[in-house]
Amino acid sequence: MRVPALVLAVILTAAASPAWPRSGPGPSAHGLSIHGDLKYPPGFAHFGYVNPRAPKGGAVTLATTGTFDNLNPFVLKGVAAAGIGTTFDTLLVQSSDEPASEYGLVAETMETPPDRSWVTFTLRPTARFHDGSAVTVEDVMWTFETLRTKGHPLYRSYYGAVARVESTGPRTVRFTFKEGENRELPVILGQLPVLSKAYWAGRDFTKTTLEAPLGSGPYRVELLEQGRSITYRRVADYWGAALPVNVGRYNFDVIRYDYYRDDTVALEAFKSGAYDIRQESSAKNWARAYDVPAVRDGRIRKETIPNEVPTGMQGFVYNTRRAIFRDPRVRAALAAAFDFEWSNAHLFYGAYTRTRSYFSNSELASRGRPSAAELAVLEPFRGRVPDEVFAREYQPPTTGAEGVRPNLVRAVELLKQAGWVVRDLKLVNVETGQPLAFEILLEDPTFERITLPFVKNLERLGVSARVRTVDSAQYEYRTKQFDFDMTVGLFAQSSSPGNEQIDYWASSAADTPGSRNLPGVRDPVVDRLIELLIAAPDRAALVARTRALDRVLLWGHYVIPHFHLAAFRVAYWNRFGRPSVAPTNELGVDTWWVDPGKAGGRGRQ
Repeated sequence: MRVPALVLAVILTAAASPAWPRSGPGPSAHGLSIHGDLKYPPGFAHFGYVNPRAPKGGAVTLATTGTFDNLNPFVLKGVAAAGIGTTFDTLLVQSSDEPASEYGLVAETMETPPDRSWVTFTLRPTARFHDGSAVTVEDVMWTFETLRTKGHPLYRSYYGAVARVESTGPRTVRFTFKEGENRELPVILGQLPVLSKAYWAGRDFTKTTLEAPLGSGPYRVELLEQGRSITYRRVADYWGAALPVNVGRYNFDVIRYDYYRDDTVALEAFKSGAYDIRQESSAKNWARAYDVPAVRDGRIRKETIPNEVPTGMQGFVYNTRRAIFRDPRVRAALAAAFDFEWSNAHLFYGAYTRTRSYFSNSELASRGRPSAAELAVLEPFRGRVPDEVFAREYQPPTTGAEGVRPNLVRAVELLKQAGWVVRDLKLVNVETGQPLAFEILLEDPTFERITLPFVKNLERLGVSARVRTVDSAQYEYRTKQFDFDMTVGLFAQSSSPGNEQIDYWASSAADTPGSRNLPGVRDPVVDRLIELLIAAPDRAALVARTRALDRVLLWGHYVIPHFHLAAFRVAYWNRFGRPSVAPTNELGVDTWWVDPGKAGGRGRQ
C-alpha cells in the first residue's frame, strides 16, 4: 500500500496482514505479513540489509527543491519540511527486503483473529517521547481520532473502515473494524504515527507550525531557516535505538536538508561540494553533467543500483473535471502526440523503458491478454468498460521510421468522432466552436524539455497547449485543489496495493482536496475493482484483481504514460560506508554511515 508524498516520511509504505492460524484466536505476534510468512522470526537481531556494527557519528547534508512552511506533516495546509518523519515513531515499521512485512516498533506485539475483524497492539513499556514521557494507549487513541477528524483528508478514507478504538488494558489498544473484507486493515493501523496528546493540548492541530511538535523518533529538529534549510540531530538517548528494527540504522549524528530553487541549481551545488548525496532523476544529467574532476579522481562515486521497487505510473495527467477532457476518445487522441521514442533517443540517451502499466516493474502489471483469473474478475463488467479490456494488452502509441505523423493521422480521426474538427488551423468543437486549448502545469523546469516537443506535436493537430512552470508552493496548492488542466503526475505503488487505491482512483476521492485522484476518476467499475482488490484473500487473487484494475485504468486513458527506470542513479561524495547487501525496495540511506577511514570528503573543485 502507498500513501501520499506529504505523509510518506511518516507513515511507512507497506500493506500486510498477519499469517495467523486458520482457526481459534490469533496469538500474539512480533510482526505482520500479507498472504505469507514473515522473513524474520521472533527474536531476530536486525534486518539483513544493515551493518549492525555501523559506527554512529558524523553529519550528512542532503538537498531538495522548493520550500517548506510546516513541521506538522499530518494536515493539508502548508508544505511539510523534508525529513520531518524521522522525528515520529509508528506502531510498526516496514522491512525493505520483503514485499509487505512490518515488525513491532512502538508496539511490542499484536494480535488479530482469523477473520481480521479487529487488531490489538500491546505497547512497549519503554516507549518514550523526547521529553521522557511515556507513550501511552491514550496517546494512540487520541492520535487516531485526531488524524481522522482534523488531519489530512486522506485519513478519513484511510481509516474509514474502523468502527471503534478502545483500551483493553494498561498497554493494549484494540481497533475494531466495520463489516467487510479487508485483509490489510491491521497493518494500516500498524502504520499509525503516535503523537503526544499532552503536547497538543491547547494547540491547534489544524494549523501550520514552525515549532517542532514533540516526537518519539530517532531524530529531533535542531535548527531551521524557514524555506531554506532544516537540521535534525540524532537523539542520544533514543528509546528505540537497540530494537531489532533499528539496529544498524540512523547512524548519522546530524542530517541537514538544504532547499534549492530548482534542480539545475541543486546539481551545480552538489558538484561544488555543498551537499553529500544526490539521487539523479535526469538521464541527460546522468550522461553528461558528471564529467568533473571529483568524479574522475574518485572523490565522487557515481553508481546505478538495481532495485525491485514497483515504479508505478508517471505521465501527463488529464484533469477530467475539465469539459474538454471528459471524452476518452479525446484523451486517447492527444496521447498520440507524445513521441516517447524520439524523446528517449534525443533527450534520454536511450536510458528509459516506456511505461505500460500503473504497476510497472512488478508482477502486478497487466500484460498480454487477460488470464482466466483476470477474466473472472472482469466478466461482470462487460459492456461497462471498453471492449479492449477483454481483447488485448494496452500499448501506448509508438513511433517508428515515419515519426509521429501516422499517430497524428489516427488522432485526427478519433477527434472527429468525438466532435472536434480543424478550422483555420485550429481544432474546434463542432457544436460550440470553442477551440481545444489547455495549460500544462509544471513544477520542475527540467520537464519543459520533455513537454515542449509534445506541445509542438499538439500544434500539428490544431491543439493550443501552453506550458506554465510555477514554484513548488503554488504547484502544491493548485494540485491539491485540482486547479489545473494537465500536469505531470507520479502514482507510486508498492508490491501490495490496498486501501490507498481509494485515494488514487475512487469516485469518493475525486472531489476531496489533497487526494491523489488527480485525473478525477469517477467510475463505479473502478470503485468495485478497488473493493475487490482490498478484499483479496490471497496473493494470487491480489495479483489478478490488481491486473484487472490496471487494465480498466489504462483503457480509460486518464494519463499519457511516460517512462521508468528500474534502478537508483546515485552520486555521492566518497566518505560513506554502505552495507554489503542493499535493501531491494528503497535506496536505504538510513543504513549508511560516515566512514572515518575514507578521505574523500566534500570539497570545492
